[in-house]
Amino acid sequence: MNDASLRVSKARDRRRWAKYLVNERAEAAVYSGLARRREGEERDILLALAAAEGRHEAHWVELLGGEPRKLPRASMSTRLLGWAAARFGSIFVLALAQNAEARSPYDDDPHATAEMSADEKVHHEVVRGLAAKGRRRLSGTFRASVFGANDGLVSNLALVMGIGATGVAPQFVLFSGIAGLLAGALSMGAGEFVSVRSQRELLESTEPNNDVDAVLPDLNLDANELALVYRTRGMSEEESLSRANAELEKARSADSSVPYRRPTERVDSHDVVGSAFGAATSSFLFFASGAIIPVVPWIFGAEGLLAVVVALLLVGIALMATGAAVGLLSGAPPLARALRQLAIGFGAAAITYVLGLLFGVSA
Repeated sequence: MNDASLRVSKARDRRRWAKYLVNERAEAAVYSGLARRREGEERDILLALAAAEGRHEAHWVELLGGEPRKLPRASMSTRLLGWAAARFGSIFVLALAQNAEARSPYDDDPHATAEMSADEKVHHEVVRGLAAKGRRRLSGTFRASVFGANDGLVSNLALVMGIGATGVAPQFVLFSGIAGLLAGALSMGAGEFVSVRSQRELLESTEPNNDVDAVLPDLNLDANELALVYRTRGMSEEESLSRANAELEKARSADSSVPYRRPTERVDSHDVVGSAFGAATSSFLFFASGAIIPVVPWIFGAEGLLAVVVALLLVGIALMATGAAVGLLSGAPPLARALRQLAIGFGAAAITYVLGLLFGVSA
């Protein structure tokens, strides 16, 4: 390689190192910013992540021979992460950070150390763990919200496409769309309420209760049936017997004029279920917000091919936005999820449109 080629290669390397530097600096700022809003263990973990990004930053500064006079802008994904960190909740930011950590280029860069590459892989798992609690909290209401909106978009688009293809008057298409919105939103809300309430009742029926407390003083100490209760809760035979003996001793020494009660034991089994009312309300509102979009062209007086094209455009944008949001929050590629949502929605609309054409011709 001649001197000119070496200079070009070195300049290319320096531009890449500078890009890495600004990205690491921006990611460290995001983690530090999140740490300021947290406390305890989560705060310490976020500060440790920021410190690790600072070590990576120092590596590129050393290769560059010091802080460059002029630095490039951070990558688009890193700038998006910083922008979201200043405006949205931590779960959304952590989901973006998880995606960013998964795209580390250090595996293929000879100037990055093996330690840095390993750090980035571990960071991906650390951020996934930090985001897990927030995802569990969101899962009930978020599921109802996202899929309510998606159902509204797809079902009402399919409805107005099918009705419109038969050649009926625009007013009939509008009326059908509004009726579909109300029927679907009410059905979704009621169904979600019953579903979540039933799931909660099912979980509650499996939780330990203290219905037998009042009769504990009458149990046979030698047989000690209470030990069987603790064995059904996962304790070993020895642990169950020890726990049961202790409880029976407490029960027999307690004031006999007052029914004996053990401390209530509760199992944290509802964190992924959510509120029945919250899920129902979200389903109703988000289905309605999705279902109104395909009807918008007819509300404003459009008809024929123009109304169909505008409806498809509006719904396509909404479907891709919904899919991308699900992808981001689940740690999956947002573009792939957006395109999947688009294909599903337009596929359903295409089927009903063809059926509407067939019915229109036969009529």
